[in-house]
Amino acid sequence: MKISANKGFPVLVADSACLHGGAYLPAPSVPTQEGVEDIRFDFNDGARVHFPEREDGVWRVTLRDKASGVILYHGDLKNGRLQSAKRYFLRYEIRVFFVSDDGSIRDVFHHQFDPADKIILIQIPVGTLGDAIGWFSYVPRFQEKTGARTICVVADKFIALFKDQYPNIEFTTKEVLAKSDLQEQAYATYRIGLFFTDTENNWQPSDFRHVGLHKTAAYILGVDPGEVRPAIAVRDDSRPIEERYVCIAAQASSQCKYWNNPDGWREVIKFLKDQGLRVICIDQKSVHGKNWVWNHLPHGCEDQTGNRPLEERVRWLTHAEFFIGTSSGLSWLAWAVGIDVVLISGFTHPTNEFYTPYRVINWNACNSCWNDPRIMFDHNNIFWCPRHENTDRQFECSRLITPEAVISTIKTIPSMAALNSDGARPQ
Repeated sequence: MKISANKGFPVLVADSACLHGGAYLPAPSVPTQEGVEDIRFDFNDGARVHFPEREDGVWRVTLRDKASGVILYHGDLKNGRLQSAKRYFLRYEIRVFFVSDDGSIRDVFHHQFDPADKIILIQIPVGTLGDAIGWFSYVPRFQEKTGARTICVVADKFIALFKDQYPNIEFTTKEVLAKSDLQEQAYATYRIGLFFTDTENNWQPSDFRHVGLHKTAAYILGVDPGEVRPAIAVRDDSRPIEERYVCIAAQASSQCKYWNNPDGWREVIKFLKDQGLRVICIDQKSVHGKNWVWNHLPHGCEDQTGNRPLEERVRWLTHAEFFIGTSSGLSWLAWAVGIDVVLISGFTHPTNEFYTPYRVINWNACNSCWNDPRIMFDHNNIFWCPRHENTDRQFECSRLITPEAVISTIKTIPSMAALNSDGARPQ
């Protein structure tokens, strides 16, 4: 493993370019935990150990991954800081001896990673709904496994969804945390994210495109990656309308995420209405796009779009027969609420999202570019289609998902069998 000099501090190399600018709060410049003989350590940016300079002798240091038994570093340091390359959850073991100039060796410090009752920060940096829900789903499992005082750093708009459901987890925002002294007390910090350029797997044990958008959080936190829905607060449990209805969401942040079949939504909405169901669109925006492409509210649905609280979306979803959407945040919210989700997506592989038996993909078309680690997603190109952009095959992954395929999938949902011809709600 490489060692490099960083202002005199030996550091096991990790590429900080993976950290997406200022998305995360940096670790304190000085390790937060006191050892002995002025040694300081913590796990807020990987394992960090700071050594004071002595007039004679050197510090002999061993850094080990206790779970695997692998020695990550062993060597002598006059002074400075040792920092691991791996920033995700590992059960580090630190062993320090002091070797005097006369050759005598003294056992100075031994610490095994122990998160129980310690302050541990988990940073979820983005304000996007799907990422926050998918990643947070593993935070409770981490708290239960470690017994740590777990503090989740997340956008304020998401705290109301989770806070009352998880009394053993503390919540704060990046802005509030920056003004507090919690970082100076934290024993460890973990940063959840999609590290596109992490070719050395220093920020994530395995490429997120391989393990899935949500499960990457499980691997970073060192917990069982088995899927688990987070509990969502339901502030208002009353039905928004008496009739039976289905919720849909058609909008997305990039054109590849849309269902680009020109007849898709129109045919599906007509089918649902013929079954006596009302179709409610709960997107944030009724129109979204750029330049010459604008995506409008699907024909035939009822408009409940707008900048409304997430709690209102939860209310609509809670009483819906099921939800139809793409690889977007409202699909994740519907999954968390616990209703059936018909998920239409071709640019992602099914392992990228939560499991649903009602996933619709056309394997005959180009597919799964998002999960191809050879391809870099361009966040600035709304028309990103890495294999077929500017050809007649652009967005074929979803264009070739037919309304018939989606309708056939809808017919397999158990609640469809309970529909009466007049759309009456069963008592």
